[in-house]
Amino acid sequence: MRSLSALVALALAFGAAAVPSTAVHKVKENVVSPRGWTKRAPAPSDHIIELRIALPQPKFDVLEKHLYEVSDPFHERYGQHLTKEEVEALVAPEAESIHLVNEWLASHGIYEDDLARSPAKDWVHIKVPVSLAEEMLKTEYHIWTHDASGDSVIRTTSYSLPEHLHEHVELIQPTTVFSRTKSLKTSFRFSEAQEKSVAIAANAPPISVPSASGGHVDASCNQTITVTCILELYNAVGFKASATNGNQIGITGYLEQFANIQDLQTFFAEQRPDALNSTFKTILINGGENNQTLDEAGAEANLDTQFAYGLTFPTPATFYSTGGSPPFIPDVLTPDDSNEPYTEWLDFVLKQKTLPQTISTSYADDEQTVPVSFAKRVCAGFAQLGARGVSLTFSSGDGGVGDGEEDPALQECFTNDGRNVTRFVPLFPPSCPFVTAVGGTIHVPETAVFFSGGGFSDVFPRPAYQQLAVSKFLNKLAPGTYAGLFNPNGRAIPDVAAQADLFRIFLSGRPVSIGGTSAAAPTFASIVSLLNSARISKGLPSLGFLNPLIYALQATDPSVFNDITTGNNPGCGTPGFNATEGWDPVTGVGTPNFGKLKDIVTFDFADVLTNAAKLGA
Repeated sequence: MRSLSALVALALAFGAAAVPSTAVHKVKENVVSPRGWTKRAPAPSDHIIELRIALPQPKFDVLEKHLYEVSDPFHERYGQHLTKEEVEALVAPEAESIHLVNEWLASHGIYEDDLARSPAKDWVHIKVPVSLAEEMLKTEYHIWTHDASGDSVIRTTSYSLPEHLHEHVELIQPTTVFSRTKSLKTSFRFSEAQEKSVAIAANAPPISVPSASGGHVDASCNQTITVTCILELYNAVGFKASATNGNQIGITGYLEQFANIQDLQTFFAEQRPDALNSTFKTILINGGENNQTLDEAGAEANLDTQFAYGLTFPTPATFYSTGGSPPFIPDVLTPDDSNEPYTEWLDFVLKQKTLPQTISTSYADDEQTVPVSFAKRVCAGFAQLGARGVSLTFSSGDGGVGDGEEDPALQECFTNDGRNVTRFVPLFPPSCPFVTAVGGTIHVPETAVFFSGGGFSDVFPRPAYQQLAVSKFLNKLAPGTYAGLFNPNGRAIPDVAAQADLFRIFLSGRPVSIGGTSAAAPTFASIVSLLNSARISKGLPSLGFLNPLIYALQATDPSVFNDITTGNNPGCGTPGFNATEGWDPVTGVGTPNFGKLKDIVTFDFADVLTNAAKLGA
């Protein structure tokens, strides 16, 4: 492969393009200047950026059909997940698209040895100087600075392609993406008095919760959430996951969040002593690191790993540390200028033959900051994982119906399209219909926690699997409620919920109390992983894409979820939505009852359907 220095020299010496293109260019994508960002100086011409070129996936509708069939418990193909090779065949671009894009790249002096391709050949990656990228895309890159944080990126608001390529190139990034991926923790505080309060609470009588293990939960769980609290509350006490049946759980980490093993051992010693001296596998992606200096432990990473691995022990566990989201610092010229970490992670995991059956993520962007083309393409990547039998959970957000800012005074509930119209702000990827969005609850008995993110996507239409449940909620709303503030036809979030505050973890050697839907997502994912362990031990496939099953079960046996009917999620100067009977945009269909779910999902649905068909005949 050509060296970057050679490419730089080539671009500077020959005016960026080795072979000038005479093709007529037409604007492929443009966005208005993003609110909250300021355009600074032109981008340095010799700065190297990695362009990602997405080629169309003409058979994606076929993949989507397969996904829904293997995920629908009422379909005869339920659980018959696709292989890696089968998925790749369904997302592969047409040969003509590959040829024409190759021809265009060659016209700019870029050949096969200069690029990398995804296994399905639907993504092409090239590293080029800014000057060459500007020539190829007939655009100008600038340094843009986020006003509130000072973060900077190299971006453009418009780019063009030769007209004949428009139907053969879906998108090119980084160009118009101005999103700022953030972890979703709403409260984080040291609590040195925690131990005393727990000791006092432990003397109180248990709280009666009929759906819990043994019908009660320790009273201390109203002040401090531990592994034991979760197992009691969600009826999972006594279940032993397998260490050897092939089941695995994964946690994603971004933004230099490091999961500290020493803190994990301290956590295990206190809350899961049988797990002491066990650990997890760390996989480094795109320059990700594994800094084990105690002071560098990440609150988000520690929260996710300590509870997920504590709840699912001895299930083999993986932590993905993904780099590539610095952001760019103009005076340092960081070589990897990217804040699109999901694509880096997806690039890696889609290449793997074997994957954890359950993977949780506690990071998101405001949906409106992600170009529609990019959001849809990333969402399609999640669909590929679902088709292969992977369950993906994402935190629904920590700003109620707002944009994720903990302080309502800092929420910016306006459209990002130049109109500055007041609007609720759903988050992406939770708004992707191929993932399971997890909202938050607090206390015992459970009520919706005020920061639980929820609402309706402005990008993705409502999928069929949630049509019945969501329509019932909308029909109960008073006419005109929040008219114009949300899209009543959009994909609705969250799907489910779990405890989301007062989690006791260890961070840099100290006990702390932490909360957010970033706690709820790995908690729900852990329950799913335990269900997968039970299924796999019975010779059944993993649950895979969860949502069709979730809504089918809620419609047929609502007791498998603990319906949350109190609380609301204020934001954008409003009280937000109310938790209510059935699905709601605060807690979804509710929190899990593991015992009841296990009894259902360890049936072989395919056998049940086959026998039913025989009886019918």
